[in-house]
Parts: sequence; structure tokens; C-alpha cells
Amino acid sequence: MAFFRTHVLVSVDPECLKRGAHQVIDALNDELVAQGLNDEIQVLETSRIGDPFVFGPDMVVYPEGVHYANLSEDDIPYLVQEHFLKGRVVEKFRPREAAKTDEELGPPKAKEVRVVLRNCGKIDPTNIEDYIAVDGYQALGKAVSEMTPDQVIDTVIASGLRGRGGAGFLAAKKWMLCRENPGEQKFVICNADEGDPGAFMNRRVLEGDPHSVIEGMAIAAYAIGGGETNRCKQGYIYCRAEYPIAVQTLEIAIQQARSLGLLGNNILGSNFSFDLEVRMGAGAFVCGEETALMASIEGRRGEPRPRPPFPAQSGLWDSPSNINNVETYANVPQIILRGSEWFSSMGTEKSKGTKTFAIAGDVINTGLIEVPLGITLREIVYDVGGGIKDGKAFKAVQSGGPMGGCLSAEYLDMPVDYESLNQAGSMMGSGGMIIMDEDTCMVDIARFFMEFTQDESCGKCTPCRVGTRKVLEILERISAGEGRNGDIELLEDLCSQIQTTSLCGLGAGAPTPVISTLKQFRHEYEAHIYEKRCPAKVCRALIRYEILDQICTGCTVCARNCPVEAISGERRQPHKIDLDTCIRCGICMQVCNFNAVAVLS
Repeated sequence: MAFFRTHVLVSVDPECLKRGAHQVIDALNDELVAQGLNDEIQVLETSRIGDPFVFGPDMVVYPEGVHYANLSEDDIPYLVQEHFLKGRVVEKFRPREAAKTDEELGPPKAKEVRVVLRNCGKIDPTNIEDYIAVDGYQALGKAVSEMTPDQVIDTVIASGLRGRGGAGFLAAKKWMLCRENPGEQKFVICNADEGDPGAFMNRRVLEGDPHSVIEGMAIAAYAIGGGETNRCKQGYIYCRAEYPIAVQTLEIAIQQARSLGLLGNNILGSNFSFDLEVRMGAGAFVCGEETALMASIEGRRGEPRPRPPFPAQSGLWDSPSNINNVETYANVPQIILRGSEWFSSMGTEKSKGTKTFAIAGDVINTGLIEVPLGITLREIVYDVGGGIKDGKAFKAVQSGGPMGGCLSAEYLDMPVDYESLNQAGSMMGSGGMIIMDEDTCMVDIARFFMEFTQDESCGKCTPCRVGTRKVLEILERISAGEGRNGDIELLEDLCSQIQTTSLCGLGAGAPTPVISTLKQFRHEYEAHIYEKRCPAKVCRALIRYEILDQICTGCTVCARNCPVEAISGERRQPHKIDLDTCIRCGICMQVCNFNAVAVLS
């Protein structure tokens, strides 16, 4: 293995690729060759875990940890001359908040503990040697050479690892059920169909550390079908086609693992054989449900089926099958290598280990984090997330994706674990977390999530197909100022019926945002229906714009930008808005330089 004095990690996330990351990499490699530095400096591609407000293409130079951003191929000759030949940091290529972004790309932020994300941004995901250099595949070697399948299962059960994709069932108990059910062939499946709005945890792991998932799946296959029977020889990673970089990285990693005898026949000289294949989904959200996912792998339409039988009894091609998500499998090698006590020392009594979250919305530090379970919502929002933007007040957090609940400020000191979130009316889900400030309309939020789940319903069962549409129609009516007496009670009844009678988890979870906002923000629904106003001043039909005479300078900017010519007035004289013509688009407020436009409810 070659040794380099310097490693340069260049971000190749989709935004950076659009802005020319590959051209920057080519220019960098050419310039290093021209300067005779190619034997000393290694250029690696990596998915970025950093500040989303820093423009790419960007790179981090190690061991210095210097972060450069907004680069073009024309910048490279000067950068190589100054930094790599003369040892000078080129300040003009540094991001504006260098200290902050360097910290995000290097050491974990305050209160972060990285297990799943330990290698992301630090190794070349397309080079198996980099993964092996950080103890990669040692856990697989230990499992097949020193442990029986039952011992592997016992170790993972003792660690307390719960599935990180939804309900939080103990991962190895699913393995045990799959192992105990009769069948000549058994399958291990990775659910990488990450469809939650604002969620990108799985994508980051697959793009930045694919071998951790491959190794975890191989260990699970050994636990389920290894030993004398060797009945679990095939696995599938189901990844949506919208993740082309993740799919490409996985294909490379699988081929490399095969070439070294870490996948395929007689792994590491044992009698255990296991291979992997990537299957791409077409982006249907319902295919995140395990029975719909298996139907899609089989080449059928992705629709859920009733359970039981559960996949561990009769799954892929009617064979016992185990399904976990990306994050679950990525934890497994570290548990086998470092022991169950190490993993269970993190988290709470019933929720062990760490959890990745994609925090988005009105928080300062959006992005991907990994924290111990049991951390409070307040710590996530204020210590890790940096607080609410523009000094505004926290209003709510929606956790668990489109089927999770919205939690108000009274839950800020609640520990984030499976039981606490469920009791509060939300869920862990895969780890999406949307933070909302005081200017958020909770009726509009419920409408947004119901619109998403209604659109993603496969239509197989009537409660979900028809019920979610009816709920959406009521929410749209309320947002449009046409709410009626009894709408709140009708929503509660419909949501209860949909929850209890839907075929799969999508339908059962679809009403959760509505139920949680009705419970905690009922006064906002009542204001929309009975007072015909939107307290957050968001719903167009329930607000109006007004130009303040005492502030307006008559600059005419608002009138010139109004798309329907609803604003009139002489230059240097206060202007007026014709409320009958106004479409409430808010452009006048956006373009006014004097804060002379007010929105009233």
C-alpha cells in the first residue's frame, strides 16, 4: 500500500458535480503530475458532510484540515503552487466561516458521537484498501473464524441494536426469527430506499463508506444462514435510482470485495458463501415498506401485502428474508469488533447506541449529525443545530419523516429515544428532523405532509387511497379560509379510521402529522375555521398586505414588481394595494427596501 504525506478530499455530492467537481479533480491530478507531486499527494473523492451554505466544489487538505471552497479548474495551478509547494494557506479560497466548516468536515460537533459516520469524509469510498486500513472486514473475519452464527446473534442482541429504519425492533431478533424458520434458501436485504423529504442519512453512508454496509450484511447473512447449513448465500441492496452516485459507489465496492474474497464463495477460506446485488427502485415512497420493497425486487409492482406472514417467515420469493436499513447494517461490524458492552454503553436503557439525523428547516446548522440516543431535543436544536435562525422562537419539530408527529416546545427537554417519541405522538423513523420557527403555520404543515403521503399512496387499500384524499381536501379548505363547523371533529374521526384500517405502515402513519398538530396546535385550526385568520400569516387566503403610509417613500419598486399591477401611487408619495386585485404573492414585501409592507391576518 502506498503512503502519502498529504490527502486531498474533494467533494462530489450532486451540487458539487453540477459546479464542476470532476473538472477540478482532473485539473488537480494533472497539476500534481506536472509538479512531480503525484507520488506524495493522494486525491480522493468523497461525499461531503459539511456546511450546506458553502459553495462547492470544495476540498479538505489533510493532515492540516484546511478547507477550500468555491473552486474552479482555473484556480488549481495557483493553489498547488502556494499550498502544496510553498506550504501557504490560500485565504482567498477559504469559505467565509472557515473555522465552523472545518470543524464540521473534521472532528464531530459538540455532543456528536460518530459510529455510523466514522469513516465518511475520511476514506476513499471507492478504494477497499482505505476501508481495510481502518479495521475494515476484521469483524467479518472474526465472525466466520471465531464465532458461531448463534454467538453472532447473541452478541448483537446483547448490544441492544434496534432497527434504525422505523419501528425499532431489535435487529438480531429478526435475524434469529429468520434463522429459525425452515427454508433451503434465505435472503438478506438492505432497505436503502430513502424517500423521506429532507432525509439523506443512507445516501451519505452509501456514498462515503459503502464497505461498512456490505460487511454488516455479510455478518447478518452468516448469522442467519451460516454454519453447516450455509443457506443464506444471496443479498440485495434496494436503492432508489435517484441516488446514482450511491449506486455507482456500491457497485465498485461490491466488485472490490469479490476480488479479495470477501464476497462470493468460501469467504476468507471458510465454508460460508455470500454475494450481493444492487437493485434500483423507481422512487416510489411506498417501496420503503418491506413487503412492497420485496415485490419490487421480484419485478412486480411495489405494493404492500398483509402480514402475517412476516418476511422472516415468507419473504422474497416466499423464502425467509431479513430486512434492515443502511444504518442498522453499518453498526454491526463495530459491535462485533468492539463488543456488545461498548455499544450498549451509549444511549438509554432501551435505546442503545447512536442515531444519525438529517436536521433541516429553520435551524442554523442544517445537515447530517450523529448523536447518542437519549440526547434531548433541546440539545439537538440548540447545541448541535446552533439554535433557530434569525433569533426567532422555536415552535415545533417534526421527526420521523412524513408519518411522524409534530412536537411543540413543551417537549424540548424530552430525551430522543424510541419510547419517548412514540409516547409523545411522533416516531424515530429513519431520522429526518425538520425544525420550525414561530412563523410556521401548523395547519399548512399538516396539509403539506398529507399532500405528500396522499400522492405516494399506492392505492391498494381504500382507507389510504380514499381516506387520505378526504383529509387533504378538508385541510385545503381550511387553509383557503373555507373551514366549517365540525371540520376538526371530522378530521379526528377520519384520521382514526385510516390509522386502524390501512393495510400498511404508510396509511397507518399518514394521519400522524394531522393528529399531532390537532392535539398540540388546536387553537391554530380554530383560528383558521372560526376567525378566518392564519396566526402565522402564511395561508394566502387568510392574510392581506398593506403598505404603511408613515414608512413608504414612494420609490415605486413594489409597483414595478407586482405581477398583477395591484399597487398604485405617485412617485415619492405613499402607495396603496388594491386588495381585490392582490394575489397575496408577497413579492412587494420581498422587494421593499424600507420595510414598508406589512402582512396582516
